Amino acid sequence: MSHEPLEAALARMGLVAPGVPVSVTPLAGGVSSDIVRVDAGGATFCVKRALEKLKVAADWRAPVARNHSEAEWLRVAGEIVPEAAPRLLAEDEAAGLFAMEWLPPEAFPVWKAELRDGRVDLPFAQEVGRRLARIHAATANRADLAARFANDAIFHPIRLEPYLLATAARHPRCAAPLARLAATTAANRLALVHGDVSPKNILTGPRGPVFLDAECAWYGDPAFDLAFCLNHLLLKCIWRPRWRVAYLRAFRSLAGEYFGGVDWEPRAALEARAAALLPGLLLARVDGKSPVEYIELETERDRVRGFAIPLLLAPTRMLGDIADRWSRV
Repeated sequence: MSHEPLEAALARMGLVAPGVPVSVTPLAGGVSSDIVRVDAGGATFCVKRALEKLKVAADWRAPVARNHSEAEWLRVAGEIVPEAAPRLLAEDEAAGLFAMEWLPPEAFPVWKAELRDGRVDLPFAQEVGRRLARIHAATANRADLAARFANDAIFHPIRLEPYLLATAARHPRCAAPLARLAATTAANRLALVHGDVSPKNILTGPRGPVFLDAECAWYGDPAFDLAFCLNHLLLKCIWRPRWRVAYLRAFRSLAGEYFGGVDWEPRAALEARAAALLPGLLLARVDGKSPVEYIELETERDRVRGFAIPLLLAPTRMLGDIADRWSRV
């Protein structure tokens, strides 16, 4: 992110007065945006700008309008559960960027790092499920939000195509069920979906779970958020097998607390969609356009394939059944 256009945007947003020195520090993490820390006039905050071409090996492109969608998600989620999202400070929609509060990493560790190191806090996992359900419940059946987040043109190229459809191209045997999953997910417009509920996008700390990186925000199927997050807890069992029992407890705790807040549709219907999505997302994280970086061995990828493919061909309707089967892998 070049300094002169950034400083001009900061002035337009009223965050930095003319002539005030600005210090910009690039931040690591993520493949889809430039994120920097800005220090100016005694204030510290983050600025984020979406990239057209994502920083992955595959040719993966997505509309930069998702930057505005993320800012909108921060506004809405911040009204529902203020502690669950960074505070949005300002947005320059024309420049394709926004500013949000700085949450220092020493006080707000990333959940992925906590899980990696075996710090598997079950009450925290429960609160992730609880807050996610609160956001879904508060936004369900809202025609105003459906119009505000009518982001099919963003969600398809950044989620459905690179995860489900790209994986289908690599697995012809599973192409039909993966295509059905994409179509079903696209057709269900029930609540405001974050779209990237991954441990790398959740901060821990004094405020409880804080959700970041809502670039994929879309009014659609809440089962996607639930399955997307639970998928990562399954994958951690391969990354750090010594804590697999704790990860599966977190899986069950998160899902159980989430379903306690579901009031917009029958639990069984939502759980069936999440359980159908989960093996597709598992397979996508080894054979889609965005494979997880920590599953490096082909034998490990084969374990994921050997588990996910049979479930795609003969789905279960119960998330607990998937956890039970995974515990035996």
